[in-house]
Amino acid sequence: MEQHKTIIFEGHTLHYRDEGRSHNQTLVLLHGYLQSLDVWTSYVLSYMRSMRVITIDLPGHGYSECFGEVHDMGLMARAVKAVLDNAGVDQCVLIGHSMGGYVALEFAHLFPHCLRGLGLLHSHAFADTMEIKERRLATCDMVDQNRASYIVNFVPSLFDASKLEAMNQEIKDLQDQCLETKAASIIASQRGMFERQSRVDVLQDLEVPILFVYGKNDTRIPIELGLAQAWEARHAEIMVLDNVAHMSHLEERDYVRPRILNFVNTCYM
Repeated sequence: MEQHKTIIFEGHTLHYRDEGRSHNQTLVLLHGYLQSLDVWTSYVLSYMRSMRVITIDLPGHGYSECFGEVHDMGLMARAVKAVLDNAGVDQCVLIGHSMGGYVALEFAHLFPHCLRGLGLLHSHAFADTMEIKERRLATCDMVDQNRASYIVNFVPSLFDASKLEAMNQEIKDLQDQCLETKAASIIASQRGMFERQSRVDVLQDLEVPILFVYGKNDTRIPIELGLAQAWEARHAEIMVLDNVAHMSHLEERDYVRPRILNFVNTCYM
């Protein structure tokens, strides 16, 4: 794989990777909260011979710089657009995991003409409830007090309990990846998600296919919530996985990876 590419966006550096540029189909993958583009490495290696694959370190994550005290979804979506403009990409299939899904929805709101398809992995279009907003504020306090302890305990909670032993190495690798995220960036992301607006209207209005992927044991995105929003889409494709929590792209890679590939092919038919 190639080294990171960089651009300057609003005075700060963004990092991304761009593989398989000779192909006509373009897939853009957005990582979740605390993670980086490295979470998609096995997907890029699998796809790069058949499609163009762009992965991005969202503001404050991976090697991309922190932009300020709040990383709202609009900022992140505009950062994605700046990367695509720099790469010369007019249209793509955009898939985001968790927070990356929130960014993908905001991108769809701002730049619907740039999409051939949209994918939400363990993500949703609804604004935060007051309970979740309060939880985000508490998280900011925890991170401010002990960032490393918060991350080490947070990462295993994303996986199904039945898989913790079998995925011990993947969990450790993800913890190491997340520990690269600085406290200021974590807090900026939490504040940005706190301010997030509902984008159910995007699901209702978007004319391209939308892929929804959920785990039956995901405590962060209950399956009922995921299925309820899928009914709002004009063209929804839904994948529900048993014994999976919040990280299906790692927990059940052999199922999710070919499903995404098929979805991209459908969007370019």
